[in-house]
Amino acid sequence: MKQETLPTTHTDLIVAIVVCLVAALIGLAWIPLDVETGIFEKVRRKFEIGDAFAPAMATALLATGGVLLLVEAFRNPGSTRINRKSAAFMAILVALFAASFTVMLFAGSLAISLFGNAGDEYRLLRDTPPWKYLGFLLGGTIMVSALIGLVERRLTILGVLTGIGASLIIIFIYDLPFDDLLLPPNGDY
Repeated sequence: MKQETLPTTHTDLIVAIVVCLVAALIGLAWIPLDVETGIFEKVRRKFEIGDAFAPAMATALLATGGVLLLVEAFRNPGSTRINRKSAAFMAILVALFAASFTVMLFAGSLAISLFGNAGDEYRLLRDTPPWKYLGFLLGGTIMVSALIGLVERRLTILGVLTGIGASLIIIFIYDLPFDDLLLPPNGDY
């Protein structure tokens, strides 16, 4: 019986295991030890988002990605190697995220300075419509539609509409039900 030799590197499997371990460490150790409140808090018969909500959601997404990559690594056990093409793709992703976050960070304050009343400060208006949604909506739309365009290798109206829709859905899920939540980047001001 001939023994099959395995490739020397299993990049997908290694990355998947590392991502799952990091998610477990964050979820089981870092969040409980570092955050004082839970995911939700009941204050005066009203539920509010606790300090652990955002890191718990990020950790859940990280763990989901790790598990999906782990499943894929076992379904297709071939080795994935990093080459120039994949490195260039990662560099484009980093630039895309940087550009999206930059728009998200500065769109609201730029809009206030251009279209607001004299003496208005973004810091004081960051929790009032439409200013509190502007940066998140523009940056989120750019991020999602650019990711779709990158994968499809062309920017389409449907991709832009999907970006707008995804940003609006996040606003409806995270901002509208909770009075004390500030969408990014409004908590930074």
